[in-house]
Amino acid sequence: MSQSNTSPGADLTEVVHASVVNDTLREALSTGGEFAEVFVEDKASSSAYLDDGRVEELTSGRDRGAGIRVVVGETTGFAHTADLTPEGLATAARAAAAAARSGGGGVRTVAMPDTPYRSLRPVRIDPSGVDKADKVALLRHADEVARSRSGSITQVSAGYADSRRRILVANSDGNFATDEVVRTMFNVSCVASGDTGMQTGRESIGHTIGFELFDRYDVAELAERAAERALTKLAARPAPSGQLPVVIGSGGGGVLFHEACGHGLEADLVAKGASVFAGRTGELVASPLVTLVDDGTMAGEWGNFGIDDEGNPAQRNVLIEDGVLTDYMWDVLRARKEGRRGSGNGRRQSYQHLPMVRMTNTYLLAGEGDPNDIISSTPHGVFVAHLGGGQVNTATGDFVFGMSEAYLIEDGQITEPLREGNLIGNGPEVLSRIDAVANDFAMGPPGTCGKDGQGVPVGDGVPTLRVEALTIGGTAA
Repeated sequence: MSQSNTSPGADLTEVVHASVVNDTLREALSTGGEFAEVFVEDKASSSAYLDDGRVEELTSGRDRGAGIRVVVGETTGFAHTADLTPEGLATAARAAAAAARSGGGGVRTVAMPDTPYRSLRPVRIDPSGVDKADKVALLRHADEVARSRSGSITQVSAGYADSRRRILVANSDGNFATDEVVRTMFNVSCVASGDTGMQTGRESIGHTIGFELFDRYDVAELAERAAERALTKLAARPAPSGQLPVVIGSGGGGVLFHEACGHGLEADLVAKGASVFAGRTGELVASPLVTLVDDGTMAGEWGNFGIDDEGNPAQRNVLIEDGVLTDYMWDVLRARKEGRRGSGNGRRQSYQHLPMVRMTNTYLLAGEGDPNDIISSTPHGVFVAHLGGGQVNTATGDFVFGMSEAYLIEDGQITEPLREGNLIGNGPEVLSRIDAVANDFAMGPPGTCGKDGQGVPVGDGVPTLRVEALTIGGTAA
């Protein structure tokens, strides 16, 4: 693939000057606000979707605007606007201030640097400079390869998407920063039909890099793996029922810990009493083999960025270390209330949304075990290569997850593929029942985490590990 250098384009400070940001914050605080924040976003994106050999979608768009937040006591006022003129920003600032506090008075001067802290990770091949026909050609190639695998592949869909997001964040604490993130992703889904009905297989890739993603990954290999996964499941037997040892494969089971444990370590849910981990810092909450990390600094991973959506640098935060709960994830407001610094976990879907505590890239550190030894020392159980969607109650830790690719373990060997099964359990119990962790850590596919109606890009990962007992909700007699 050819290489091309790309420039970052116009910085947002050329669109909204530092003096205008200062004036907007001053206006936001003019009626007695205690904290004010300006968040400016400029996002360009494109996508293509192919289904059954036909291009169903080919879109591109750009969204630009600002969200202004004003805090008075326990009340937050928020307004957003697509008008980035000084007048438009001032109007939004007054609206946010009025929502936070009616009346009051006084003027608070904010001293900010003239030049913001700027975070930028340049890409080698700018996706916006790649012809749409080349993007569609990737989809068609994936479709052809998947179908050529077997006549049993009856349906193939493939999707491509890229985005470039520039943000500027300034607040009344003197924080002033910009960031730019490019994301590129690709996915393939296949349906295989046979005597047991229809089975699906999916593969996806996504990184915070440009079109050079396809120098790193071959879409033909992705399509073959998706097709093979669907075909293998045609011969799958119903999953067993009851409590069994469960071995979770490297990379494929990170979403379990994101959902069942990660959300419970977000400070907003802890403050609301909606987390099973509330008030337990310093306690042993997991097996000593478990160290859980949330890390927005992981270069190239889907949840990577330079600054969060409150202007704080991305950080690597150890949440559980050797089984002991060490900290939660924090946003600016909750960190201010506790007299501590934020952890770089304040995130929002767009300028039209308020930030909240969110994960970035959440993962379990590798252990010292050998993955083959973990399987061979499991006489009977289930090996889960990939997990599907699930539901979690963060207040209790109870969860249900679908197994999108799983196999039976018999006499220490992976044997027959399984279908129609769920993993049912409790987050803290799972953490305490991990009795083996391997040295083969890998990140899983890109994800979108939903919370309170907002979606943000996240990553997760695990090494191969074993949970000594988990409930399998299968259909086998």
